[in-house]
Amino acid sequence: MTFDRIAVVGAGAWGTALANVIAHAGRTVLLAARHRAAADVLAKRRESPRLPGLQIDARVEIAPVGTELARYDAVLLAVPSQQMRAAAGAIAPSLRQGTPVIACAKGIERGTHRFMTEVIAEAAPTALPAILSGPSFAADVARGLPAAVTLAAGDEAVAAALARALGSATLRPYHSTDVRGVEIGGAAKNVLAIAAGIVAGRGLGASADAALVTRGFAELFRFGRAFGARPETLTGLSGLGDVILTCSNAQSRNYSYGVALGRGDPAHAGGALAEGIFTAPVLVEMANAKGVDMPIANAVVDILAGRASVDEATETLLTRPFRAEG
Repeated sequence: MTFDRIAVVGAGAWGTALANVIAHAGRTVLLAARHRAAADVLAKRRESPRLPGLQIDARVEIAPVGTELARYDAVLLAVPSQQMRAAAGAIAPSLRQGTPVIACAKGIERGTHRFMTEVIAEAAPTALPAILSGPSFAADVARGLPAAVTLAAGDEAVAAALARALGSATLRPYHSTDVRGVEIGGAAKNVLAIAAGIVAGRGLGASADAALVTRGFAELFRFGRAFGARPETLTGLSGLGDVILTCSNAQSRNYSYGVALGRGDPAHAGGALAEGIFTAPVLVEMANAKGVDMPIANAVVDILAGRASVDEATETLLTRPFRAEG
């Protein structure tokens, strides 16, 4: 089983970075922009405005999404989570039966409570859904810095073959069949990153930051187990690994947005791109339905909804009843 021809749909920073690193691995790569004007600009300049100074590999073909996708062995959907359904539906008519379609977004769809592979399965029924997630920033991957991620699909042979196809000297994908676990880690850590950013922006100190991230990961773990995730996945790259990355670095849009909230600047421009804003209320709704206690996620939702200030939410967390750790 080989996947030598790869299409990447979505020409933002992450899609461009993935196209570049896959081309470096020797694959035939199409970078498909969702708008013709964007495709024309990228093809002419060979540089993404989201990754200034980094050239798009000459082996990467650039075209609008309308390009026929049937000749590609696998498709990566590098679009925001709330746009995944539209993107999957748009490419569905062009796919061959059983073509792997890999979600590269970290979130849960609002309204439906669907994870990304579920969205793909509904919007593109002939596709074989998969998920790519883990601790990786687009700029690092595009620059050829080392990174490791997890690629999960229901069929282990497919997951392993896709990992081999996307892997290179600098990007190391580990394969898994725990699709749900990988999806939960990627979605929940975005909410936790907002909380960690709030702690930093409010100047609450390193001790508070460590406590927040540790207790937040405990929430992520409880949520994951309630939805069938494997412990080793939650403590692996797509769970704990991504928490470590995004809860401590300004390259994370979610963390940066949290910092802005902590400083009293909710209009921070990066908020529009922070997936955790959309995921937080969905995560809490799903947790409540399963009886999973997630006080930190609830605090983030209250702050985002304007029901509590940062100080009020912090006080609520600090005055919770004392209990055994777990």
